Amino acid sequence: MKIVQALLAEHVVFHTLFDYLERATPRLKTVAEVRALADLLASMLEEHSVVEDQLLIEPLEPSFCQLGQDRNFHEEHEEIERHLASIHTTRKLATAKRLLILAVTWSRKHFDKEERIVFPLAEKQLSARSQELLGKHWTERRKLAVDQA
Repeated sequence: MKIVQALLAEHVVFHTLFDYLERATPRLKTVAEVRALADLLASMLEEHSVVEDQLLIEPLEPSFCQLGQDRNFHEEHEEIERHLASIHTTRKLATAKRLLILAVTWSRKHFDKEERIVFPLAEKQLSARSQELLGKHWTERRKLAVDQA
């Protein structure tokens, strides 16, 4: 499996989660419920981001610099993290819900950009062999995560 195929498969899971969060958030009754969902999203995004950064973004960093997108991707990650972290400092249910939806919106925007820019760039810049090797590294990391769970 090539790295882009693996990461796109993860994106499908995230899009399903984003859909669920957008439907469920208005019905949440407590800040604790919002925080629990925010923690779930943060945990999943963190692992995905680390793997994606190490296996795909780093090899393509020079191309991102040429496109002027290198800092932009990092800023989007920071914005998502800021919204999720802010949920833990508010006591207002409406504010917590708004922050969770903002985190989802920013995540969708970021994922869309990866799917439109990063993944096609990877397929263009990286040889098929490199893509397959990175996909193998992805598989090994995921197996290790499952074994540690």
